[in-house]
Amino acid sequence: MLALCAAAAAAACSAVAPASNPRVYERESFDARNAFSREFVASPADTCNAARRALLSQGYIVQSAQDDQMDARKRFQPEAESHVQIEFHVVCSPLARGQPTTVAFVSAVQDRYTLKKNPMSASVGVSPLGSISLPLASATDSLVKIGSETIPPGRFYDRFFDLVEQFLAEQKGLDEPPAVPAAADSRAVPTGGAKGAAPGGERPMPVGLPAQR
Repeated sequence: MLALCAAAAAAACSAVAPASNPRVYERESFDARNAFSREFVASPADTCNAARRALLSQGYIVQSAQDDQMDARKRFQPEAESHVQIEFHVVCSPLARGQPTTVAFVSAVQDRYTLKKNPMSASVGVSPLGSISLPLASATDSLVKIGSETIPPGRFYDRFFDLVEQFLAEQKGLDEPPAVPAAADSRAVPTGGAKGAAPGGERPMPVGLPAQR
Protein backbone atom coordinates (compact mmCIF):
# COMPACT_ATOMS: atom_id res chain seq x y z
CA MET A 1 0.00 0.00 0.00
CA LEU A 2 2.79 2.39 0.85
CA ALA A 3 4.47 1.69 -2.47
CA LEU A 4 1.26 2.33 -4.38
CA CYS A 5 0.70 5.63 -2.57
CA ALA A 6 4.25 6.75 -3.29
CA ALA A 7 3.91 5.90 -6.96
CA ALA A 8 0.58 7.76 -7.19
CA ALA A 9 2.10 10.84 -5.50
CA ALA A 10 5.07 10.83 -7.88
CA ALA A 11 2.78 10.58 -10.89
CA ALA A 12 0.68 13.47 -9.62
CA CYS A 13 3.75 15.66 -9.08
CA SER A 14 5.12 14.89 -12.53
CA ALA A 15 1.78 15.80 -14.09
CA VAL A 16 1.57 19.13 -12.24
CA ALA A 17 5.23 20.20 -12.52
CA PRO A 18 5.95 22.38 -15.61
CA ALA A 19 8.43 21.28 -18.23
CA SER A 20 12.00 22.40 -17.54
CA ASN A 21 12.81 23.10 -21.22
CA PRO A 22 10.42 25.47 -23.02
CA ARG A 23 9.39 24.76 -26.56
CA VAL A 24 11.44 26.25 -29.36
CA TYR A 25 8.78 28.69 -30.55
CA GLU A 26 8.42 30.10 -27.03
CA ARG A 27 11.96 31.48 -27.30
CA GLU A 28 11.03 33.70 -30.24
CA SER A 29 10.74 37.26 -28.88
CA PHE A 30 10.17 39.06 -32.22
CA ASP A 31 12.07 42.04 -30.89
CA ALA A 32 12.49 44.91 -33.35
CA ARG A 33 16.06 45.38 -32.13
CA ASN A 34 17.92 42.38 -33.45
CA ALA A 35 21.32 41.63 -34.95
CA PHE A 36 19.99 40.10 -38.17
CA SER A 37 19.73 43.49 -39.93
CA ARG A 38 21.60 46.78 -40.30
CA GLU A 39 20.94 50.07 -42.07
CA PHE A 40 23.26 51.39 -44.77
CA VAL A 41 23.25 54.76 -46.53
CA ALA A 42 23.14 53.28 -50.03
CA SER A 43 20.70 51.90 -52.56
CA PRO A 44 19.48 48.28 -52.32
CA ALA A 45 21.46 47.32 -55.43
CA ASP A 46 24.69 48.83 -54.07
CA THR A 47 24.15 47.24 -50.66
CA CYS A 48 23.57 43.76 -52.09
CA ASN A 49 26.55 44.21 -54.40
CA ALA A 50 28.75 45.04 -51.40
CA ALA A 51 27.38 41.99 -49.56
CA ARG A 52 28.17 39.81 -52.57
CA ARG A 53 31.73 41.13 -52.75
CA ALA A 54 32.17 40.64 -48.99
CA LEU A 55 31.14 36.98 -49.17
CA LEU A 56 33.22 36.30 -52.28
CA SER A 57 36.28 37.75 -50.56
CA GLN A 58 35.84 35.19 -47.75
CA GLY A 59 35.60 32.13 -49.99
CA TYR A 60 31.81 31.84 -50.26
CA ILE A 61 30.27 30.57 -53.50
CA VAL A 62 27.37 32.68 -54.74
CA GLN A 63 24.45 30.44 -55.66
CA SER A 64 22.08 33.15 -56.90
CA ALA A 65 22.27 36.94 -56.99
CA GLN A 66 19.77 39.69 -57.83
CA ASP A 67 19.62 43.41 -57.24
CA ASP A 68 17.82 43.03 -53.91
CA GLN A 69 18.75 39.54 -52.64
CA MET A 70 21.39 36.84 -52.88
CA ASP A 71 22.36 33.38 -51.59
CA ALA A 72 25.87 32.10 -50.90
CA ARG A 73 27.42 28.94 -49.48
CA LYS A 74 30.70 27.83 -47.94
CA ARG A 75 31.90 24.39 -46.82
CA PHE A 76 34.18 23.48 -43.90
CA GLN A 77 35.77 20.26 -42.67
CA PRO A 78 36.80 20.73 -39.02
CA GLU A 79 37.54 17.00 -38.59
CA ALA A 80 38.31 14.05 -40.82
CA GLU A 81 34.78 12.59 -40.69
CA SER A 82 32.74 15.75 -40.08
CA HIS A 83 31.51 18.35 -42.52
CA VAL A 84 29.97 21.80 -41.91
CA GLN A 85 28.19 24.01 -44.42
CA ILE A 86 27.09 27.63 -43.93
CA GLU A 87 24.43 29.15 -46.16
CA PHE A 88 23.94 32.92 -46.31
CA HIS A 89 20.69 34.57 -47.36
CA VAL A 90 20.76 38.37 -47.81
CA VAL A 91 17.78 40.61 -48.61
CA CYS A 92 18.24 44.35 -49.28
CA SER A 93 15.11 46.44 -48.77
CA PRO A 94 14.72 50.25 -48.94
CA LEU A 95 14.04 51.82 -45.58
CA ALA A 96 11.58 54.44 -46.88
CA ARG A 97 10.56 55.88 -50.20
CA GLY A 98 12.63 58.79 -51.36
CA GLN A 99 15.46 58.09 -48.89
CA PRO A 100 18.85 56.64 -49.90
CA THR A 101 18.87 54.20 -46.97
CA THR A 102 18.70 50.40 -47.19
CA VAL A 103 18.10 47.73 -44.57
CA ALA A 104 20.09 44.54 -45.14
CA PHE A 105 18.48 41.45 -43.61
CA VAL A 106 20.87 38.52 -43.19
CA SER A 107 20.26 34.96 -42.04
CA ALA A 108 22.91 32.23 -41.95
CA VAL A 109 22.16 28.52 -41.50
CA GLN A 110 24.77 26.00 -40.37
CA ASP A 111 24.32 22.37 -41.45
CA ARG A 112 26.41 19.61 -39.89
CA TYR A 113 27.19 16.31 -41.61
CA THR A 114 29.03 13.18 -40.60
CA LEU A 115 30.67 10.48 -42.68
CA LYS A 116 28.82 7.16 -42.69
CA LYS A 117 30.43 4.02 -44.07
CA ASN A 118 28.12 1.41 -45.58
CA PRO A 119 29.79 -2.02 -46.00
CA MET A 120 28.88 -3.86 -49.17
CA SER A 121 27.80 -7.50 -49.20
CA ALA A 122 27.50 -10.05 -51.98
CA SER A 123 25.36 -13.16 -52.26
CA VAL A 124 26.98 -16.48 -53.11
CA GLY A 125 24.70 -19.25 -54.36
CA VAL A 126 25.06 -22.71 -52.85
CA SER A 127 22.82 -25.34 -54.44
CA PRO A 128 21.71 -27.31 -51.35
CA LEU A 129 21.56 -24.31 -48.98
CA GLY A 130 20.41 -21.50 -51.28
CA SER A 131 22.28 -18.14 -51.19
CA ILE A 132 24.63 -16.89 -48.49
CA SER A 133 25.50 -13.19 -48.04
CA LEU A 134 29.19 -12.56 -47.48
CA PRO A 135 30.58 -9.13 -46.47
CA LEU A 136 33.23 -7.66 -48.73
CA ALA A 137 36.16 -5.45 -47.77
CA SER A 138 35.01 -2.49 -49.84
CA ALA A 139 32.52 0.11 -48.54
CA THR A 140 30.67 3.15 -49.81
CA ASP A 141 30.98 6.43 -47.87
CA SER A 142 28.19 8.99 -47.68
CA LEU A 143 27.53 12.21 -45.79
CA VAL A 144 24.54 12.16 -43.44
CA LYS A 145 23.07 15.38 -42.04
CA ILE A 146 23.03 15.28 -38.24
CA GLY A 147 21.98 18.85 -37.44
CA SER A 148 20.85 22.19 -38.84
CA GLU A 149 20.68 25.49 -36.98
CA THR A 150 20.31 29.19 -37.73
CA ILE A 151 23.40 30.96 -36.43
CA PRO A 152 22.29 33.12 -33.48
CA PRO A 153 22.99 36.86 -33.25
CA GLY A 154 26.46 37.86 -32.19
CA ARG A 155 29.88 38.78 -33.49
CA PHE A 156 29.41 36.56 -36.54
CA TYR A 157 26.90 38.99 -38.10
CA ASP A 158 28.70 42.06 -36.76
CA ARG A 159 31.89 41.11 -38.60
CA PHE A 160 29.93 40.54 -41.80
CA PHE A 161 28.14 43.91 -41.59
CA ASP A 162 31.44 45.70 -40.89
CA LEU A 163 32.97 44.16 -44.01
CA VAL A 164 29.93 45.21 -46.08
CA GLU A 165 30.41 48.77 -44.79
CA GLN A 166 34.03 48.72 -45.99
CA PHE A 167 33.07 47.57 -49.48
CA LEU A 168 30.34 50.22 -49.65
CA ALA A 169 32.92 52.89 -48.84
CA GLU A 170 35.12 51.57 -51.65
CA GLN A 171 32.19 51.60 -54.08
CA LYS A 172 31.36 55.20 -53.19
CA GLY A 173 34.96 56.15 -53.88
CA LEU A 174 34.80 54.51 -57.30
CA ASP A 175 31.54 56.26 -58.16
CA GLU A 176 32.92 59.74 -57.41
CA PRO A 177 34.31 61.58 -60.48
CA PRO A 178 38.09 62.05 -60.56
CA ALA A 179 39.48 65.35 -59.33
CA VAL A 180 40.04 67.88 -62.11
CA PRO A 181 43.29 69.92 -61.79
CA ALA A 182 42.83 73.66 -61.41
CA ALA A 183 43.14 75.64 -64.65
CA ALA A 184 46.17 77.95 -65.04
CA ASP A 185 45.49 81.63 -64.32
CA SER A 186 45.69 83.56 -67.60
CA ARG A 187 46.38 86.72 -65.68
CA ALA A 188 49.67 85.44 -64.32
CA VAL A 189 52.68 87.69 -64.95
CA PRO A 190 55.16 86.07 -67.43
CA THR A 191 58.57 85.21 -66.09
CA GLY A 192 61.50 87.45 -67.05
CA GLY A 193 60.11 90.96 -66.65
CA ALA A 194 57.30 93.20 -65.59
CA LYS A 195 53.95 93.21 -67.26
CA GLY A 196 54.19 94.86 -70.69
CA ALA A 197 58.01 94.91 -70.75
CA ALA A 198 59.66 94.23 -74.10
CA PRO A 199 62.31 91.58 -74.56
CA GLY A 200 65.83 92.68 -73.61
CA GLY A 201 64.57 95.24 -71.10
CA GLU A 202 63.65 97.84 -73.74
CA ARG A 203 60.54 99.90 -73.12
CA PRO A 204 57.93 99.45 -75.85
CA MET A 205 57.02 102.38 -78.07
CA PRO A 206 53.58 103.85 -77.36
CA VAL A 207 51.06 102.83 -79.95
CA GLY A 208 49.45 105.62 -81.98
CA LEU A 209 52.17 108.31 -81.54
CA PRO A 210 54.14 109.39 -84.63
CA ALA A 211 57.85 108.77 -84.62
CA GLN A 212 59.99 111.91 -84.10
CA ARG A 213 62.51 112.82 -86.80
